Amino acid sequence: MSDKKFTDEEMQSLKELQEGYLRVQARFGQVSIAKLTLQQQSEELDDTEKNVMNEFSELQTKEKELVSQLTDKYGKGTLDPKSGVFTPDSSEENNK
Repeated sequence: MSDKKFTDEEMQSLKELQEGYLRVQARFGQVSIAKLTLQQQSEELDDTEKNVMNEFSELQTKEKELVSQLTDKYGKGTLDPKSGVFTPDSSEENNK
């Protein structure tokens, strides 16, 4: 058998296929890196969310403690946060 040479057109088609595969491989790499980055960001957001939830729970606990202390001291009523004026409930005043 004798060697045969591909035509220029056939060689160009093979080259285009090879370049296409290289582009696809590069894109797969880009997609993988993007997914990894998003996964890391998602994990960081999950951690941040847990921290914020813990902070929220701590604030709720502090609020309950403060309300309990103030209720023990002043009784039930309403507070105007702007003026700081406390108005006892009328039923509380009658009980004292």
